[in-house]
Amino acid sequence: MNAEQLIPILASTVGAATPLVYASLGELIVERAGVLNLGVEGMMLGGAIAGFAVTNQTGSLTLGFAAGMLAGMALALLFGFLTLTLQTNQVATGLALTLFGVGLSAFVGRNFVGTVVDGLKGISIPWLSDIPLIGPLLFRFDMLVYASLLLFIVMQWFLNRTRAGLLVRAVGESPQSAHAIGYPVILIRYLAVLFGGAMSGLAGAYLSQAITPMWVEGMTAGRGWIALALVVFATWKPWRVVLGAYLFGGVTILQLHAQGFGVRIPSEFLSMLPYIATIVVLVIICRDPKTILLNQPVSLGRRFHPDA
Repeated sequence: MNAEQLIPILASTVGAATPLVYASLGELIVERAGVLNLGVEGMMLGGAIAGFAVTNQTGSLTLGFAAGMLAGMALALLFGFLTLTLQTNQVATGLALTLFGVGLSAFVGRNFVGTVVDGLKGISIPWLSDIPLIGPLLFRFDMLVYASLLLFIVMQWFLNRTRAGLLVRAVGESPQSAHAIGYPVILIRYLAVLFGGAMSGLAGAYLSQAITPMWVEGMTAGRGWIALALVVFATWKPWRVVLGAYLFGGVTILQLHAQGFGVRIPSEFLSMLPYIATIVVLVIICRDPKTILLNQPVSLGRRFHPDA
């Protein structure tokens, strides 16, 4: 494999990893606040069809991405109302949200099957994009790729260097203590859940407007579940989440190119290879189960009521 073949593969890897970066970083904030939302897949599909439908009708990608984020937030708000206000079980509600998102996206998208939109294009940064090898690899992506990397940096700073970030972590560790000293635990958890929904919706919209600018039922193909797994196996650390996302994106692109190169391996095996490789490598990274237990937010998935 020469450089001319390798660079497009690496560039495609970044694009394939971007929706996972958004979805998993959003879920990381949710879980850091002590809430377990298993409805990422459903929120991504909601964002995918909402973004695609709005772009298809208006021709505006900006409105499409905004619609995707709002759709994800709407589904997250439903989850938050059920789990934080009505105190339902978070695991069962999250699974129900996924099923709801799958069904709703298929229903809303039935009239858009087979249609396409003019998808998000990469930008060429003057001078830099023309540098041999480095230019195509670093300076020709679309804006949302760069925004995902900025989001990672901001989240690292937010969680470790800001009062608000430390408060989110405190709510995830001991909501009773945070409540006792006067912090609004339920409000903080609502904000975290809405942020996670917005990021999941954006991830879905990116799938339907950038990676594959067309609507296909169930187009997330399990990426929501991968995002959830990344958060756990990355032990709630943003840099490990991003590393896992790029690993998954890399193997996804490699299996596509392997099929193109005529590798004599059943296509079904190649298709499941990204999921297997991601899980295996992340498990190896966290081979010590105590690492997960030590880093897991103590109150993750547990109900909290201010008057209890």
